[in-house]
Amino acid sequence: MTDAPHIPVLLDEVVAALAPAPGEVMVDATFGAGGYTRAILKTGATVIAFDRDPDAIREGRAAGIEGLTLVHSDFSAMEAAIDAPVDGLAMDIGVSSMQLDQAERGFSFQSDGPLDMRMAQDGPSAADFLNTADEDAIADVLYQYGDEPKSRRVARAIVAARPLTRTGELAAVVRKALGHRPHDKKDPATRTFQAIRIHVNRELGELADGLAAAERLLKPGGRLAVVTFHSLEDRMVKRFLRERSGNTPGGSRHLPQAGATRAPSFATVGRGIRAGEAELARNPRARSATLRTAIRTAAPAWNEEVTA
Repeated sequence: MTDAPHIPVLLDEVVAALAPAPGEVMVDATFGAGGYTRAILKTGATVIAFDRDPDAIREGRAAGIEGLTLVHSDFSAMEAAIDAPVDGLAMDIGVSSMQLDQAERGFSFQSDGPLDMRMAQDGPSAADFLNTADEDAIADVLYQYGDEPKSRRVARAIVAARPLTRTGELAAVVRKALGHRPHDKKDPATRTFQAIRIHVNRELGELADGLAAAERLLKPGGRLAVVTFHSLEDRMVKRFLRERSGNTPGGSRHLPQAGATRAPSFATVGRGIRAGEAELARNPRARSATLRTAIRTAAPAWNEEVTA
């Protein structure tokens, strides 16, 4: 669908967790290049897929995929387009291979491009944020979303170098601030780029809203499969499923057990699944991926906000 290579991560495992069957309705909350969708459609199920990136929507519609309803929307708002409970729902969180590989989208420092990073291609860009936010706000984003231990130093360097308009400029500022050496195993700009991307796209808020929407959309026995790519995302998904399945740690008289009076809305919560060596050989980007799965019970949705 694009010139950039795209290999769906943990494809076999996701499809196995969803267990789609002919006549069932599945949701692909993050369509991307359509890898999960195409595999699900082969089973005879139909798919309602969402993406906020207009490029993904345009290319998906141009492909004319039978059995697919494609919706241009954030997945946090997917309930508005679905009028009946669904049998399964997949979410592949984070930036896509196509977005990373297109320098003009500004997600990566591997190739110089405009400092953009917007998945939906609208609203404030990464450059807008970095060139207008105060030093403390930038440092907080780098620390919270990138686990950058020297966030204050990097933020100070960014403010001193403003205005920034290119990914190459930002990467150079971060490397200089952190004392980058060419032979270092990991580029120190990685954490900063991740943090800014998450902030610009409200990724953790989207995930929280999407998990709550999935809980409301899945019918009893419906299957959920969520693929994450870093610890912040995985922690949110793990906590959500642990709470909703009634598996929170035991409470005490000082701190009662969370959700103890609520019927579990999910059961059969699977352990985190990681890519095997064969997949890693084909697709190194799968190394950080974790799949978590669960099955919806007949209990009402909890209808409460999920927090990071």
